[in-house]
Amino acid sequence: MKALIALILLVQLPIHRAVPAAPPAPLGCDDPESEAAAEVAVNYINGHSHHGYKFIVNRIEDVRVVSQGPNNDIIFLELDLLETKCPILSPTPLANCTVRSFVEHAVEGDCDVKLQRLDGTISVLASKCHSHADSSEDISRICPDCPLLASLNNTEVLETVSAALNDFNSKTTGPYLRLLEIGRGQIQYHPAHIVAVEFAVGATNCSAEEAKVNVGACQLLPEDQSNFGFCTGTMVKLPSQNLKVDCQLYGHQVRTPDTPLLARVFQPTSQDTSAGLAPSAAGFTNHNLRLSHHNHLASESSSSEILRSMLSAKSVTKRAVAEAAQHDKVPRPVGFVPPPPPCPGKIRHFDI
Repeated sequence: MKALIALILLVQLPIHRAVPAAPPAPLGCDDPESEAAAEVAVNYINGHSHHGYKFIVNRIEDVRVVSQGPNNDIIFLELDLLETKCPILSPTPLANCTVRSFVEHAVEGDCDVKLQRLDGTISVLASKCHSHADSSEDISRICPDCPLLASLNNTEVLETVSAALNDFNSKTTGPYLRLLEIGRGQIQYHPAHIVAVEFAVGATNCSAEEAKVNVGACQLLPEDQSNFGFCTGTMVKLPSQNLKVDCQLYGHQVRTPDTPLLARVFQPTSQDTSAGLAPSAAGFTNHNLRLSHHNHLASESSSSEILRSMLSAKSVTKRAVAEAAQHDKVPRPVGFVPPPPPCPGKIRHFDI
């Protein structure tokens, strides 16, 4: 009898089933959490890029969050970036870098970034980026006489870089400078024929006077003394020939352990001309971030997983949104205007 009563009581006890953890609340592209993740992402991208210029966030196109457990989320970001005027070598903080304007022939970057938010700390797992310049037709339509970007191996660009660096080295009392990379070349034909160039340089172990005796002996300074800089040059060809050049050295910079010394990437591998112009240094694809980076400290097996994961996250989120919409039967008052979609976010600078 006692056993029967115990069995009846057991049957009547409430059954506690495990309740699955609620998915993380969806983020909008302009939410503070999304902007914090975008800031971490763009700093990571600039820190692991070895060519060209620093980029800044122009718009957060999309954000997805996938829970991995308590206080552990994976965040997927799609970012639109814009090129700034700060070379990647420059120590200038990104917040102080000027965005290159539309009429200066702007360059846009597109990045997919996979991040982890663990106990409130955000870190990048992988990133994949590419960039492209705005079309010449768009620039000419707004500003018919504005200079347009030229390829980095354009003959006039190469000649102007060589002439500008030779001119600076012939007049400086400081170290002899060598070319590391051509960053930009622009050519204007009307109302005057003008070639404008921008290029990265490195100080050598020779003075400009010593280089006149034996330029072949001049080598870039070793890592513990490295001194990089940046030059701009403008060659007016018509109506009268005139050359202007300005160079600035940044001083020695200590790189973080996981970021290679930029001179190792930039340093020419072929024979220099008298101006330090190496054909290999001028052969990089114009204005392309070309960045696909996997954080070696992360547990992910390959940065290529970012694309598959991004697509998977999108499908999960779209399905959740569709299910929520199906169950949303709350009547709306007359004149109700639904809130704007959470993504894409606001444009911070300009659209190209």
